[in-house]
Amino acid sequence: MTGGNESCTAGPTSMSYLTCLTYILKEWTGVEDIGDYLSYAFYILWLLFPLVVVFVLPGVIVILFYVSILLLHIYKRKNEIKEAYSHDVWIGAKEMLATLWDGHGRIWHGYELHGVENIPSGPGLVVFYHGATPVDYVYFSARLHIMKKRNCRVVADHFVFRLPGFKILLEVLGVIHGPKEACVRTLEKGHLLAIAPGGVREALFSDEMYTILWSDRKGFAQVAIDAKVPIIPMFTQNVREGIRTLGGIKILRSLYERIRLPVVPLYGGFPVKLRTFIGEPIPYEPNMTAEELAAKTKAAIQGLIDKHQKIPGNIFRALMERFQTQKKED
Repeated sequence: MTGGNESCTAGPTSMSYLTCLTYILKEWTGVEDIGDYLSYAFYILWLLFPLVVVFVLPGVIVILFYVSILLLHIYKRKNEIKEAYSHDVWIGAKEMLATLWDGHGRIWHGYELHGVENIPSGPGLVVFYHGATPVDYVYFSARLHIMKKRNCRVVADHFVFRLPGFKILLEVLGVIHGPKEACVRTLEKGHLLAIAPGGVREALFSDEMYTILWSDRKGFAQVAIDAKVPIIPMFTQNVREGIRTLGGIKILRSLYERIRLPVVPLYGGFPVKLRTFIGEPIPYEPNMTAEELAAKTKAAIQGLIDKHQKIPGNIFRALMERFQTQKKED
């Protein structure tokens, strides 16, 4: 006589895994109808699986951020014992992070960067449309570091500095919150600086129509004028198809306007094709006002959207673009 586990494979025909599991659980629990319960549980899992995937995939980006943080702590500990780079202790860490994120962009999104020749050799203010997450900017900065050995600082919302464990990552990547004087100083030191004037509001409440939500913001333009640097417009194709938000729910918009925290759920994480396009620089003109420069920059971003993004955005179409054999012309 065989035991319970052996009986699953005994005889001329073997039981299926589900039948075997049902048999074992029935023996252990003594519940006669446990098969019905299991079938119902598997049905619920099958029914909800698409929703689970859609809402879990964006978490991969969060995991990658914390992997980056862990690697930085390991790197910092190592260099407390042996300082390998006297002129910049973080240079090796920056190379490591650039390789990690560029690899993720290549594999998951087939990421491409076009128009890098439009980035000046000196300082400049990169202004970009903000997707649901800034992952396209991370890919851009990683590719720029690999191609040109240049680092691009970026302005982030205040809540980013409250995220647990992010302090070391923000320090290494040169993320700043402002104010305007800090942005000007960064540019005057010869660095590239990136900013998304739409900020969190544009990230959460723009949609597949790629509406620019800058309101009447012109502070970024004043920064460029005060630092006497060009503005470089930038847009990433399909950025809203990779990860989307539930920003169309009115109560969530009202809640955000009240507490100014990103309370809108994200979903997606789809491996759509991402292409970042860098437009021609808008040169510094001493007689141009901040209002005029902001309007000119917005028009430049809108021009990149009109040229490179099919409206409305479509997730399936963006996925199919991964199989294009020829790169899209700039």
